[in-house]
This record gives sequence, C-alpha cells and structure tokens, in this order.
Amino acid sequence: MQECLTLDVLFALRAHCGRDARGPSEELEWSSAGEHQGAARIRMTRSRKLISVLLIIVIGLTAGVVLLKRDCPAAGIAFSQQQRDFHRLKNRTTQPQRTDFDDRLTLFNMLQTGDDRARWSSARAARVEGYVVSIGKGGIEWANCYVPCNRDTHINIALRPDASEREQVVLEITPRIEAAARRQGRDWSEETLKREVLGHWCSFEGWLFFDSSHVAEAENTAPSRTGNWRATAWEIHPVTNFQVIK
Repeated sequence: MQECLTLDVLFALRAHCGRDARGPSEELEWSSAGEHQGAARIRMTRSRKLISVLLIIVIGLTAGVVLLKRDCPAAGIAFSQQQRDFHRLKNRTTQPQRTDFDDRLTLFNMLQTGDDRARWSSARAARVEGYVVSIGKGGIEWANCYVPCNRDTHINIALRPDASEREQVVLEITPRIEAAARRQGRDWSEETLKREVLGHWCSFEGWLFFDSSHVAEAENTAPSRTGNWRATAWEIHPVTNFQVIK
C-alpha cells in the first residue's frame, strides 16, 4: 500500500509540475535538446550577421560601380601625373578640327615597318580608311576607373580583309565617345558596329595616340616577336567619327 501511495504521489507530482518532476534520464535528454537548440540559434544568428555584412558589401560595391561608371574622371584612376596625362589623352572628347589633322598619315603609312615611336604626334588627329577585320571589347582599364562595364571597343582595320594581326591597326571607341554619340541619336555599341561595319571598307577619324603599354606587342617596335598582335602601338584613340564606304 505504501509503495502504491508513493507511486501515486510521484505521478501526481509529474502531472502537476511537468518538467520539474522528470526523472534523471529524462532531465538529461531535455537538457541535451536545449543545448542543441541554443547552438542552432547561435549558428542562425551568425549566419544572419554574415549575410547582412555580405549584402552591405554588395550594395556598396554596386553603388561604387554605378558612380564610377557615371562620374569617372578623364584622368581615370591614376597614381602619378604621367598616368593621369596618359589617361586624359585616351579620354579626349573634343572633336578634332580641320587644322588638327595630319594629312601625311594614311593606313599604308602607319603600317610601314621600322621603329615608329616618333613618327607621329599624339597632339594631332588622323583620318584613315581600311577594311574592318575585327571588333571586340578591350580589357578593364584604370583609364576607365577599372569598371568592368566601362570598356573601350576595339576596331582592328587593315588594307585587306584577310590580313594577319601583325598587319592590323587598332582603333578605339571609348565609353565617353559612345555616350556622346548616343546623345546625338547614334548607336556606336559593339553589337551595332559588328552588324554595320564589320567586313566593310570604312573611313575613321579621331585623335592619334601612342599606346606605350603595347610597345612590346607591336611589329614596328618589337619586330618578329612571338605573340605580336598588332602592327604598331599607334592608334586612333578615340575614334570621333566614321563612315561606311563600301
């Protein structure tokens, strides 16, 4: 009888007190489950914090890219005066006047062999005609604030459509010039250029520019070097006007 009363009291206490009336083994299980839940909450909190930090970084980077694409200075991102001057030449937007053109310059003359570093002047403009052999986006550059969606469009021209890379001259349309053309209702995007000028004989105008970063990759300044992909380091950069002739 006493044993039955003891059991009745225990069952009553369990029913009345719930958790407090659990046996030792059940209490241990409950404690273990609580620890797991606590650890899970800590992991979830850490994950949320990490996601928040990553979102802030992504938003910051996106805002930075948008601002740099819209407001990239003509000097780009540069760490010396020489670099700033170099970038400003690339990013010219003024239209060359008739007196700016070097009338001696033709595509044929640009392709003449020999060290041509001093052959032309970056202060002058040029007008050349040739076959458009290829069109494509250039690399990411400090001149364009290193923004991936802010790249020059390269137009390679030659005297014949099947010319090798070593017989081609590089012309470049900068993002600034493309934007200026767009404001005038002209589409100078890479896709449109490929559709309208690729494979055609065209006339191009713009500012002369000696891209010294390609001296070791041009046939005129690094003759017969393996890996040369252009005839000269001289470019028309930026192109300011062009016309399809045939």
